[in-house]
Amino acid sequence: MVNTHGIDYEAVFQALPSAVALFTTDLVYVDVNEAFLSSMGRTRDQVVGRYLSDAFPDDPKDSAVTGMRKLQASLRWVAATGQRDAMTLHRYDVEYPDRPGVWEERYWSPVNVPVFGPDGRVALLLHREEDITELIRGQGGKDRATVLEAELYTRARELQEVNERLREAHAREREVALSLQEAMLPALVPLRHHRAAVRYRPAAGVLNVCGDWYELVELPDGRIAVAVGDVVGQGLAAAGVMGQLRSALTAASLVTDGPAPALDTLGLYARLVDGAESATAVLCVVDATNRTIAYSNAGHPPPALLYPDGTVDFLDQATDPPLGARPEHTPRPQAEAVFAEGATLVLYTDGLIERRHEDIDVGLTRLAASLARHRGTDPDTLADTILADLTPPAGGSDDTALVVLRL
Repeated sequence: MVNTHGIDYEAVFQALPSAVALFTTDLVYVDVNEAFLSSMGRTRDQVVGRYLSDAFPDDPKDSAVTGMRKLQASLRWVAATGQRDAMTLHRYDVEYPDRPGVWEERYWSPVNVPVFGPDGRVALLLHREEDITELIRGQGGKDRATVLEAELYTRARELQEVNERLREAHAREREVALSLQEAMLPALVPLRHHRAAVRYRPAAGVLNVCGDWYELVELPDGRIAVAVGDVVGQGLAAAGVMGQLRSALTAASLVTDGPAPALDTLGLYARLVDGAESATAVLCVVDATNRTIAYSNAGHPPPALLYPDGTVDFLDQATDPPLGARPEHTPRPQAEAVFAEGATLVLYTDGLIERRHEDIDVGLTRLAASLARHRGTDPDTLADTILADLTPPAGGSDDTALVVLRL
């Protein structure tokens, strides 16, 4: 590809001195440079278009060598999280192309990097590797350089083992955090006069469990309070704060007159909870008799109101800073929207619409288009289709909570 400056990036890619490969997010080789082919002793036809596990499998006769599986895990992590991963030195043996079943002992220092597409999603995975086999093997006798090289490899192996244990610990914490979130998020209780659906989808990355939450409750006077929120932070701490804020807002909704006073109360409470600073929340109170929605927003993405004709309005006339963001307490604003019978109210957290390197308005436009396409479907179907339309193929990098209420 040649750009407006006359740079042929295909030629640049092929001329890179390091071995470089491009993968799809499904771990299929899209392209490799000449240094890669030379290092691996392969032709382009033997690599491009093939899965990593097919092109360069682990030696089935040596279970101790797991280079392909480690590289596979790293690439999947980069695809899921959109983050760079510099792998530690590791052994990844390569089968001789002209001697099937015979494997050469090889050592590598790889780096894997996400390549983002125009929509902000991970489109490709860039893999760069340095062959350090000769460095590890050493040349000559047990001189000082050889000893240092062996020590370097030993330390790298130890570091890799530590990193693997850390990832396992993070994975266990993620499982506990997810279990805690699921236990604290309420099951959907059928409403007397409305149909609704709720969804919670955790982030794809093992390190990114956050504190997204939702609430849907009928008030004593027949109105419906519906809310979503997002706690800054990750893991068990965020899940614990999420539970406290959700319960506090539910209680405030039952004893205050309107969403703004309820968020005022929640904001005062958040100042007393470690980890609740800068949490966001939006609360809507639906009055079916008067066909109005009163709402107040503490730094959260705006709810969407879908009309039967496919028109979508974002309720953004009562937006204020997140909880605890102001040094002194200030009453929050409140606004009101009128709806027609058959309209649908959709509340969500930012994981549904936000993408790296993309303006939030692009995500809002994408959401509005999805809602318009699927207008008229029941809340459960609409919730599932919204998630299908807006979740990246590799999974979201942030949690998503979603509430769909047919009015």
